[in-house]
Formats: sequence, structure tokens, C-alpha cells
Amino acid sequence: MLSKSSTELVRQQNSALVLATLRRLGPLSHTDISEHTGLASATVSAITAELERAGVIEKPEQQVPSGRGRPRVLFAQRRDSGFLIAVRISSDVVQYSLVDYSGRLIDRFEEPRNHKVVGTQPFAEGFLDALARLIHRSRLVKEQILAVSISSKGTVDADGKRLLWSPVFGGEQIDFVSLLQPEWRAKVTLNNETLLVAQALGMKADASQSGSFRALAALSLGHSIGLGVARKDRFGELEVTAPNFGHMLHAANGCLCRCGSFGCIEASAGFYGILRTAFEVPPDTIPAKFVPLAEMDKIAASARQGNRMAGYAFRQAGIALGNGLSRLLSLYDRMPIYITGPGTRYFDLLQRGVDEGLEQSHEVRLQGRPEISVIFDEQRLVFDGHLDRALTDMDHDIAAFRPVPQAADQA
Repeated sequence: MLSKSSTELVRQQNSALVLATLRRLGPLSHTDISEHTGLASATVSAITAELERAGVIEKPEQQVPSGRGRPRVLFAQRRDSGFLIAVRISSDVVQYSLVDYSGRLIDRFEEPRNHKVVGTQPFAEGFLDALARLIHRSRLVKEQILAVSISSKGTVDADGKRLLWSPVFGGEQIDFVSLLQPEWRAKVTLNNETLLVAQALGMKADASQSGSFRALAALSLGHSIGLGVARKDRFGELEVTAPNFGHMLHAANGCLCRCGSFGCIEASAGFYGILRTAFEVPPDTIPAKFVPLAEMDKIAASARQGNRMAGYAFRQAGIALGNGLSRLLSLYDRMPIYITGPGTRYFDLLQRGVDEGLEQSHEVRLQGRPEISVIFDEQRLVFDGHLDRALTDMDHDIAAFRPVPQAADQA
């Protein structure tokens, strides 16, 4: 016989399963929920009744059949039962998005980063002010925000609370949980941006490949170089990681990187690395903090017109990327590679070097070149990754912490 704690655990797991199914498939009838979850009809009835009483789900519409008979009642998330704020910190802007519990975007604005203002303190003040303005614009209060999901390029601690190193702030760390508490009760999470890209791509691939999906990698090109890997674990769950790819060693005693080391992949393949090579600047020159796209476009146009050094800069960047990917494929199973980020606009100039770098790998020579695809809308993928991870966490938290129904309610 199950103990009270075991019974409650099963109840939480079943509730989370129902919420996850609604999250993945949209509004569903009682029968559909039972079919997709494998739960008994009576169990689904009890769970949906509890969730509806708690204000988590609702019956927003009835699907009226074309013929006779009773309409099908559909269950869906109640949009105002909680809200998510997703924040994307990039080299040039910080984007703030407000999302309701159903995953619908309510409001969004961007704030350009002032590169003349340095340090985390001014950023933290602007960050808190922007969050307050975002909820004020939609006439919400802090207590209605259940989650704040933040992303940045760089290194995130294992707990998902602190940004340890980033191209934006360097080694000056930010603890976002401490920054928001105790004024905000929302659950605060921090993720590497390219991890979220891989999360979104992995979810889509898993859904489209009907269970045959195994793994993929997302390589983000831009001011910095990021990598995310999405793989199915032995239990069939999606596992997403973000190896510190941009700061892997490419060439001993190579170019100076923004992280302070010499020879990183990013030091050759990031925008500042390409700029430095194209203008034949000494490799130990301190890297530019920010390279505008307009400047990169000029170098690319020059390369396409046959300028030798501009073309060489992109080729060397491609070789660094290809070498890094070849090491990745030597450690992991063969997988498709998705190229994202602002640097995709120059992939025609990088591709020759990428292929050359990949061919230096024994694994690639044996198994062949991996499938490489270019996806231009990285911003949408980051947002989708925010939604999938943060809203799924919200579902689990709601299932775990909602009040246990009283005996009178169960009668």
C-alpha cells in the first residue's frame, strides 16, 4: 500500500504530465488527455477538476461538432494564472519579453546597451527598472510574475544563478537571484543563450522525427562564439548542454581572446578576430569590445570583391570553427550542425574554411562531413528556448506546490 508521501508524489507526477501534454499539444478534451498521457479516465477527471479549481486550467471554448451530439469540452492553460518575463542580454541590446501562462507574448521592448558605461552596477539598476516598467505597462504586479528567465552568452554557474564570465561584462559576475530577491517571488533562472537555441531546435527535431531524434549541435556566430548540444539520454529525455566551445584552444600561442587567453576559437572566429586579421593587426592586440555589423559588412563586401586579406580573415575564422567542430564530433556521436547568429550572413565566406577544418578530423574522414544547415532567425530560437524551459518549470512547480484537495472536494 502506498504511503501518503508516495501517493502525493504520484499525484504531482500525474498533474505535471497533464500540464506538459496541454503545453505540448494545445487545448485537449478529457478523452484526448487520457489517450496522450496513458492515465485512466477517472484520474484525468480528478486532476483536471483540481487544476481548474486552482485556477491553473480552464475550459475556454467548446468544439461544436458539425452534426448532432454534445460538444467536446476542451481544457487549456488559464492565461492569467501566472506570467513569465524572458530577458535576452546580447552584445548590443537587452530584450525584455512578457509572456502569459499559455505562452502568448503580451509585451516586448529592447534597450540598447551603452558601451561607454562599464560595470555591472549600472546594468543592474537599468535591469530592475526595465522589469518594473514591463509589468507596469501591462498593469500587473510583481506577485503575478512566477518566473524570470535570463539568457546571455558566456559561462553560467551550475545552479543557473550567476553569470560567471561573459563577453558583455568580462569576469565581473552577476548573481541574478540575489539581485531580484526578496522583492520578487518569481523563480529566477539563467541560461547560456546558445543552450536555449539548442533546446528549441532539439524540441522541434524530436517532435518532427517521431521519436527517432538522437542529437544535434547549434553553433552561434557573432561577436562571440557559442555552442549548444541537444541529445536524448538513455531514458529518452532531452538533455541540453552548452560546452565552452568559443574558448576551447584552437592554436597554441595564437591570437589574444577577450577572455585573456591566447589561441581560443573565438579569438579567430569572433567578429573582433575577423576584424583583427583583415586589417593585419598584431595578434596580441587587445580585442575590440564591440564590432558593429556595418563594419563587418564592409569587410565581407571587400572579401566578396576579391580583397586578399579580407577573404583570408574569413577563411581562417572558418578553419578555427571547423577544427572545433571536428573535436566535437570526435567526442560525441555524429550529429547535424545548425549555424545561427548574426554571423550567418557571412557563412558563404566562412564555409570553405569550415570544410577545410572539418576534413582535418579522422572521424570526419571516416564518417563523412556532417549535415550543416544555416538558420537566420536566432532571436526566435532563443525566445522559444526560454518558453520551453521556463514554462515547463512553472508547470512542475504548480504541480508540486498547489494545495492538496480536501476530502470534501474529493467527494
